[in-house]
Amino acid sequence: MSMPQERIYTSEDYWNLPEGQRAELIDGKLYAMTPPNFIHQKISFSLARKIADYIDTNKGSCEVVPAPFAVNLDANDKTWVEPDISVICDKSKITEKGCKGAPDWVVEVVSPSTQSRDYLKKLWLYQNTGVREYWIVNPIMKNVQVYTFGDEGNSSQFSFDNEISSHTFNGLTIKIADLL
Repeated sequence: MSMPQERIYTSEDYWNLPEGQRAELIDGKLYAMTPPNFIHQKISFSLARKIADYIDTNKGSCEVVPAPFAVNLDANDKTWVEPDISVICDKSKITEKGCKGAPDWVVEVVSPSTQSRDYLKKLWLYQNTGVREYWIVNPIMKNVQVYTFGDEGNSSQFSFDNEISSHTFNGLTIKIADLL
């Protein structure tokens, strides 16, 4: 849900929101974030744990960071997002305030209030700022839209019962139904 807009907002406004108020700043516009429901949190936590376990088992160096975690995709003073899961392989991007630059892999778990942002605004942002892989997990439709960006970008849709291969990590496959 978009918050009332009286002006163009910047990083300073984002970082000075009242204690406990979460929002995303996209192109100078603040979007309030409501608390997620149980299934959203279950999927997000289980998926983050599955990815992190894979990285640990394979002695990888990437970080898996669940929300809330601020991501400033392209050093734009008017855009800070909070993906449900950020996978960051270049640790120099991690700062005290969040991630400065695009994570390698982003996962958003759709909520009714975030659906248009996840499928439209964030898709465009992630595609154009260096994210390599983007998953949109939709608990209502029980499907996952997987986008890979780059020279050979593509999009595929899977049901929760399908094995989904990560493009970021060879050998990592995830079946969302197994996480529930």
